[in-house]
Amino acid sequence: MTRILLADDQALVRGGFRMILEAQPDLEVVGEASDGREAVAQSRELMPELVLMDIRMPGLDGIAATREISAQPRPPKVLILTTFDLDEYVYEAMRAGASGFLLKDVSPGDLVRSIGVVMTGEALLAPVIVRRLVEQFINRPLQTTERRGAVAELTDREVDVLTLLARGLSNAEIADHLYLSAATVKTHVARVLTKLEVRDRVQAVIAAYESGLVLPGQNG
Repeated sequence: MTRILLADDQALVRGGFRMILEAQPDLEVVGEASDGREAVAQSRELMPELVLMDIRMPGLDGIAATREISAQPRPPKVLILTTFDLDEYVYEAMRAGASGFLLKDVSPGDLVRSIGVVMTGEALLAPVIVRRLVEQFINRPLQTTERRGAVAELTDREVDVLTLLARGLSNAEIADHLYLSAATVKTHVARVLTKLEVRDRVQAVIAAYESGLVLPGQNG
């Protein structure tokens, strides 16, 4: 059973999401928050496994709330839900610690499936469009010394895996691309996360961009 906290300033939106999610036998809505500050407090109190987070809310917005929630000792995953698809929101949400990003026009079925994806950590973000938005926004990787140093510690195979992760490939797709077993790819991904000192695939992808390992617009 996945425990979910809903954070949105519109009661009707929260009610709609609650109806969709509670129709699933393995999902439970444990609380609702009407702004970012409430979301942070309820996340600490209720200890959900996932927060569905709106971006534009009064007081503390969703990105700032995500940043605070991600800093908690045992943070839940955060799936951003918004009507806005501006490039900077996607990237800032990822940097704040979000594990996913969806527009609110997503179908109920896709919403449920996306929650499953985020909870398993199998994919970067559910909709393909997000990868395009990220590449359009990151015009110049930051190339921080810290990021470059961490990536330099990876083996050649781990660099291959991280590069493919940053292009949005799943474990199965990486396995096919590199002619490896799925179990071997899973091991490589775990080692990459450990060496980069990041908590999930999203943060690993950010590290790949910021180190300059992957540049915007690269394909293949």
